[in-house]
Amino acid sequence: MLGFEAALDTILSSVQPLGTEDVFLLDALDRILAEDIVAPWNLPRFNNSAMDGYAVRLQDCSIAAVLTVIDHVPAGSHASKAVTAGTAIKIMTGAPTPEGCNTVIPLEDVEETDSCIRILQPVKAHSNLRLAGEDVSAGELVLQAGTVVQSPIIGVLASFGHSMVKVIRQPRVAIVATGSELVKLGSLPAEGQIIDSNTYTLASAVTKIGAIPVVLGIVRDDVECHREILRLGLRSDVLITSAGVSVGTHDFVRSVLDELGVTNIFCRVQVKPGKSIAFGMKENKPVFALPGNPVSSMLTFEEFVAPALLKMTGHTQVKKPMISAVLQQPLSKPVGRTHLLRVHLKYSEGRYQAWSAGRQETSFLKTMVNTNAIAVLPAEQCSFAAGSEVQVHLLGEAFRLSSI
Repeated sequence: MLGFEAALDTILSSVQPLGTEDVFLLDALDRILAEDIVAPWNLPRFNNSAMDGYAVRLQDCSIAAVLTVIDHVPAGSHASKAVTAGTAIKIMTGAPTPEGCNTVIPLEDVEETDSCIRILQPVKAHSNLRLAGEDVSAGELVLQAGTVVQSPIIGVLASFGHSMVKVIRQPRVAIVATGSELVKLGSLPAEGQIIDSNTYTLASAVTKIGAIPVVLGIVRDDVECHREILRLGLRSDVLITSAGVSVGTHDFVRSVLDELGVTNIFCRVQVKPGKSIAFGMKENKPVFALPGNPVSSMLTFEEFVAPALLKMTGHTQVKKPMISAVLQQPLSKPVGRTHLLRVHLKYSEGRYQAWSAGRQETSFLKTMVNTNAIAVLPAEQCSFAAGSEVQVHLLGEAFRLSSI
């Protein structure tokens, strides 16, 4: 049976980023660039004013000097005249600076009359000028392949005219829930039945990570039904099943996957919860068979599936970074398996502090609602005193912020 870290490393060594696709600029948000971006022109494209003011020559600008205003240049136009000795041109922010100008005086630093200005403040050379190419030069490498596209990057791409962007393709992730006891959301469960929740937690988690969920529904405890739906699921880039992965009489997932040509890589991991997770490959497609218990399903997704999907979408930071937190209560566990403890984390007095988020039995779904981090308790250690440090990783948006 593989250990926790060995299982994750095995999964990550088995998957690779997908191919590329061209998408509209706004659709590239949170995607991974698949090509280098080289500046086709300077940014700014031309010398321009950084202020509303007057384009002048420094040598004409002693205090109390009077200059004749000979032109007006609003943004979006250009001067028809050059700045010459004793003259000034009124200019708005972003407008191209006229020939002869070597500084811009802000409006508030002059006294204006109908056709002249008088200098009220000392003037420095090259003030309030934005020079062509001082931000980015034509031919410069602006963005590298592998960059996560965030809002500032959208702005850079737009500035260089990229209405379409080449990004790593999003994996399509088939999701299958197994078990004759399950009923669809919207149905009233009869005695002995439960509403399928795994499909929705997994589909939302897949979406949040930047992949595309393909919900295939519930598979009854029937071999032929398993064959039909799992065969369909293998048409996607990734297949995730929940339940039916153990050794019970009606657990058909692993045997049907074997029959459909999925190579079993491992079928158990030294971790609690989630020991019965199985992982396999069909050609280049990863297949995850997760436990059916909703908490176990969620945690094994976070620990094993999410990093694989991140890698497939082109991310390089795929493992959740570990941080130290101080336990606020004593804990104990058996030796032999890594335990994933659901905790509530707060930052106080310069340190992270961790409390159990609630009862840790995997039947207690509400505990997940109160959880914002997972404490990874080592397999070989059995007791953890209050005040001792444990390693935790953040969940959801907190994880993404911590990895920037």
